[in-house]
Amino acid sequence: MAATIGEQLRLAREGRGIPLREISDQTRISMHYLEAIESNDYKRLPGGIFNRSFVKAYARYVGYDEKEAVEAYTRYMRDSGEPGEDVVSTPYQSKVYTDMPATRSPLLTGVLIVVILAILTAMVLGVLRWAQRRAAAPAVTGPAVTETARGPGRGLTIIVRSDKVQRSVPDNPFNSFDFRKADYEQFLQ
Repeated sequence: MAATIGEQLRLAREGRGIPLREISDQTRISMHYLEAIESNDYKRLPGGIFNRSFVKAYARYVGYDEKEAVEAYTRYMRDSGEPGEDVVSTPYQSKVYTDMPATRSPLLTGVLIVVILAILTAMVLGVLRWAQRRAAAPAVTGPAVTETARGPGRGLTIIVRSDKVQRSVPDNPFNSFDFRKADYEQFLQ
């Protein structure tokens, strides 16, 4: 049995007939780093969590037990006394204990939903009412201009107010409607 994790991984790779280039292409780990792992020259690696991740990915690809590979790497680093290496053998998990449960009661959640929906509904209704009032307000900004045009047998009165024009036929009240100033100007030409 090989003494170091680098040698064990190299033997596993060679035993399966996998070239180092294939591992590099599939794991996206530089050939330089893979060679450093096989030769146990971990100073050439970026350090910290990257080293463990590279060892783990290498082991996974060659069919070696990932957890065992990371533990062997950690032991090797601890035994060799490499300075500045962040060696942690078990994952760190932080837990926060409180007296209150982490979930909200269903009743409180329902009340909050109803309140939020009521506020949103009131806002939408307010905007709609504002838009209706704005549209209904008369927009007279200047003096009205009255012109009379003659059609075939009828008199036509046109009253222009700002951007709206009122058109009416005196002898038929059902023929009155509003149209835009552009239509009025086109009518006069």
